[in-house]
Amino acid sequence: MRSAAGDSGTPPPDDQTTRARIRDAAIARFAADGFHRASLRAIAGDAAVSPALIVHHFGGKDGLRRACDEYVVTSLLGPKEQMAAEPSPALMRAALDAAPQMQDQLDYLSHMLMETDGSADELFDRLYAGTHAMLERQIAEGTVREQEDLETTAAYMLLYGLSAVLLRRQLGRTLGAPGETGFSPAVAARSTLPILSLFTHGLYADDRMLRAAREALREQPPGEPSQKGDPA
Repeated sequence: MRSAAGDSGTPPPDDQTTRARIRDAAIARFAADGFHRASLRAIAGDAAVSPALIVHHFGGKDGLRRACDEYVVTSLLGPKEQMAAEPSPALMRAALDAAPQMQDQLDYLSHMLMETDGSADELFDRLYAGTHAMLERQIAEGTVREQEDLETTAAYMLLYGLSAVLLRRQLGRTLGAPGETGFSPAVAARSTLPILSLFTHGLYADDRMLRAAREALREQPPGEPSQKGDPA
């Protein structure tokens, strides 16, 4: 998923058109109150506009949510793709420094993915499609190895990323300084090298686990009942 904001993949920080101001206010309000409790009137007050202007720009609350979804997904995936394509210390430093500015977007994901209607599925599907497309491009560019099952790899890469979002309080409590309960710059910095080392070099020292799994699945494909213990 390429960002519409430019080659950097990061939406411009000074994007303060009326539409952008409404969108940013909605992200913060949805993050704080959840989608169903947040009202257009409250969002309008936060953005210093009228509710009618929100309807004019977005067509209503659902249209506003979709615009927020698109912006948050692009903001999260765009820099990752740019960094993988052209890794540099400057880009890595910029990503680490941006952590405090991402709190509203992380809170937004936490709330919206827990909604019980179709909006959570729609957001997850956007994230999955973006992750899948990003991996496809990175494989084509040679920055990521070919995968046996790209759909499954994309799903688990997304779940890995979302777990750090949904459990970031516990992550901060475990890896941060005393009193930290969020994904702070210190937590981001501490996490960077171990995560990249794991993705670059892998976890296991050899392929015995992989070979054992291949053999087990070859002998008994998924979904087929075991024949062990059956009477002759």
